Amino acid sequence: MHCFFTSSHFIFSMERTTLFLFSLFALLFLFLSPISSEEDGGADDALIRQVVGDGDGDGDAHLLGAEHHFAAFKRRFGKVYSTLEEHDYRFAVFKANMHRARRHQRMDPSAVHGVTRFSDMTESEFRKNVLGLRGVRLPSDANKAPILPTADLPSDFDWRDHGAVTPVKNQGSCGSCWSFSATGALEGAHYLATGELVSLSEQQLVDCDHECDPDQPGSCDKGCNGGLMNSAFEYILKSGGIMREEDYPYKGSDRGTCKFNKTKIAASVANFSVVSLDEDQIAANLVKNGPLAVAINAVFMQTYIGGVSCPYICSKRLDHGVLLVGYGSGGYSLIRMKEKPYWIIKNSWGENWGENGYYKICRGRNICGVDSLVSTVAAVHTTAH
Repeated sequence: MHCFFTSSHFIFSMERTTLFLFSLFALLFLFLSPISSEEDGGADDALIRQVVGDGDGDGDAHLLGAEHHFAAFKRRFGKVYSTLEEHDYRFAVFKANMHRARRHQRMDPSAVHGVTRFSDMTESEFRKNVLGLRGVRLPSDANKAPILPTADLPSDFDWRDHGAVTPVKNQGSCGSCWSFSATGALEGAHYLATGELVSLSEQQLVDCDHECDPDQPGSCDKGCNGGLMNSAFEYILKSGGIMREEDYPYKGSDRGTCKFNKTKIAASVANFSVVSLDEDQIAANLVKNGPLAVAINAVFMQTYIGGVSCPYICSKRLDHGVLLVGYGSGGYSLIRMKEKPYWIIKNSWGENWGENGYYKICRGRNICGVDSLVSTVAAVHTTAH
């Protein structure tokens, strides 16, 4: 997986110099500050209370220990372990992730980090079982989206307010995020073309799409083992279309055979293209063409609860596919003395993750590679069957 940069990223204005110095100071504070010796209490309890505490009906939950918080976590997310050994191992992972969430909170103070449904998963398990982008690199022959005017863009915009976004879905323990990103973009494009919002089948992509990029060996879409959004668009274009979710429901596994039925096609791809790294162009394409398929680095998303995520440092190694549905501003910036501009991201981890299934991430600096690989798709102008 690769990062994408333009020469403009290296032009330092006084404002960027100030931002750099502030970030450097914050990092020094982060790494030089002592960590509380109350490793299972104190700061950890306050952190866990952000999600568990009063929400479980126990006003004194934050006064109790890690075992109580783990029990609340298991109740909230329906976690059951088959053996005592597995239970004890997951408890150890849970505690380690609480310390990791504390570090994320320090690195990303404008967001809230804490307990999520992934708090009993190691980083490697999270990458293997949840994230699903493979071999991300901009194809040399990729169609480039035309440059759009940006002078009259609205100050904020959200496709959820315009009927182009289906409810949040849940990919489960399957690295199929790429398929949800692709269907989300096509659902929006189909809505713009036909006026009908149709939930499309991720399982068709998981079972049937084994499209490969000839310029990227090993980049074939592989169901729960990962894939790429542009490859999925290419598959839908070549196969003639994609079925409704209700006709080809999601199973969360790739052990089945392809059951694509051409007589039940609900939406088809007319064309797709890659959008420029320029954030004004991304916003213009979003407003004109509908929700966009986006790749991102998800390292801070494992512990994300809410707020605007704007970490001081984040890898641009792309490993997760999501859907860009809007943008706005909120949260407070100490540097610019104003609200932070952000992208609104629809995720595929269910409504009990993040802000009802959504993620807000800073605009302006390609945070976590969110601007690096953005694709727009157009639907065929026909009425769905």
